[in-house]
Amino acid sequence: MTGPDESDRPGEAGEPDGPPHSNGPHRTIRLRLAYEGTRFSGWQLQPGQETVQGTLIEAIRTISGEEVHPLGSSRTDAGVHALDQVVAFRTASSLAPATWVRALNATLPPDISVRSGDEPPAGFDPVSAAIRKRYRYRIHDAPWRPVLQRHLVWRWRGRLDTVAMAAAGRTLVGEHDFSSFETTTSQRRSKVRTIYSLTVSRPPVADDTAGAEVWIEVEGNGFLYNMVRIIVGSLAMVGAGRRSAEWLAEALAARHRPAAGPTAPPKGLVLVAIQLSSDF
Repeated sequence: MTGPDESDRPGEAGEPDGPPHSNGPHRTIRLRLAYEGTRFSGWQLQPGQETVQGTLIEAIRTISGEEVHPLGSSRTDAGVHALDQVVAFRTASSLAPATWVRALNATLPPDISVRSGDEPPAGFDPVSAAIRKRYRYRIHDAPWRPVLQRHLVWRWRGRLDTVAMAAAGRTLVGEHDFSSFETTTSQRRSKVRTIYSLTVSRPPVADDTAGAEVWIEVEGNGFLYNMVRIIVGSLAMVGAGRRSAEWLAEALAARHRPAAGPTAPPKGLVLVAIQLSSDF
C-alpha cells in the first residue's frame, strides 16, 4: 500500500537518535527536494519498493555511514512529483549544509535533486512546521497527444470548459468538511480543512503547447488522502459537461465519497510549494 499523495498528518516512524557508533552532538539538516515521481512508489519507505525516502536514506548512508530516517512534510503517493518537498534528518556528521547539498546531488539519481539545505532552529519538525501546501495538477486536453510531457500530465480526450471548472472550484474555497473528497479507507478523525485558493487556467507553457493544458492549483492548510486528485477528477467532470458547476457544491455538502467525482491519476500532480511556520 502506498501513502497519501497529499497528507498533513504525522504517522511516519520516528527517526533514530543517531547511529550507535557516533560520539559527536547531533544536528538537524533541512533540505528542499525536487523529484519526478514516475518510477517511485511514493515518498514513504516501503519494503521491497523503490521510494524517494528510501533512496535518500541510501544516499545519506553512502556519504556519512549513518542510518537515519529523514522525515518529509508531505507523503506523496506513487507517481506524484514534487518541486518543493521539505525534508529533515538528524546527523552526527560535521558536514556543513552546503556540503550535504553537493554530496547528495552527486550521489542521488537524476530524478531527485536537492535544491537547498540549511540547519533549522531547534525543534524543527517538517510535518508540524508546514502551515500551507500548494499543489498543481496538469491536464492535457489538446487534440494531439503529449510526447515530451506525457509522464507529467493527465491526457484528456476532448476540450475542457475552464470557465465552468473555475466557477465550480470557487465553491470549495474556505473551511469545509471535505469527507466527499477523501478516499474511504482513511481513518482520519477530522475531515475539516481550509482551501485558501483554487485556480483553473490555461498557462502559456511553451510555444508548442500554448493552450494545450489546463492547470488546477490548490493551496490549503492541509489535505486529506487523495483530496486534490478527487477535486481534480470532479472538476474534469464539470469541464467535460457531464456535471454542472452547482453539482460540486452538492457533492461537498453530501460529506460522502460517492457523491464526488473520480480520482484523477497521480502523474499529473506535483507538490509545488510548502510554506513553513515563521518560527522556522
